[in-house]
Amino acid sequence: MNIYCDESGGVGAGVMTLAAVSLDPAAADAVLDRMRAVLGLPGELKGSRIDVPTRAFLVEMLMAHGAQAIIATARVADFPRDAAGRMPEDIQIYAALLDTAIEAWLPRSGGCIDVGIDDGRYDPRLNGLLRADVQAALGHWGRATLHDSDRSSGVQIADVIANSFFQIGTGGSRAQRISALFAPAIASGAITLRPVTRLR
Repeated sequence: MNIYCDESGGVGAGVMTLAAVSLDPAAADAVLDRMRAVLGLPGELKGSRIDVPTRAFLVEMLMAHGAQAIIATARVADFPRDAAGRMPEDIQIYAALLDTAIEAWLPRSGGCIDVGIDDGRYDPRLNGLLRADVQAALGHWGRATLHDSDRSSGVQIADVIANSFFQIGTGGSRAQRISALFAPAIASGAITLRPVTRLR
């Protein structure tokens, strides 16, 4: 089973989301190739750059390919402050989201899972630590690797999904329309939401 992970938001935004999308690599490439051919999208697909109809087209194709996703979500205000009154650091919340999503996928994986994690959020050392943490959770049954999003169709798809739930979480001007777009996938179980309120 292939899982692609990417995040959106952060401590400064008050909301952070992480999408862990299950999709065959060939299907991920086919979905992006189709989007580029039909919509004329250039370069890397980014959730922050596309409109609601484009998201709808992507979701329709993902459902046709049998994609599933677990979305870990966090509101920064839900986390307790430390003794000095400080909120958790961005990377701490990101790690909790990543751990939650992968942990939720393990029972569904049949014991073999290949996790691709976007390598663009932090510096190489921190990204490496995050990857090692996921690898430790997978043990000998899985593999965790860092992916350059520009070269990974699966990570680009995860970026759009994560950004969509970030927009829902922040209640932006498109939140209601995006929420309606994903409602059938949530109702069918193709998308599962996992709120995170504590650090690991």
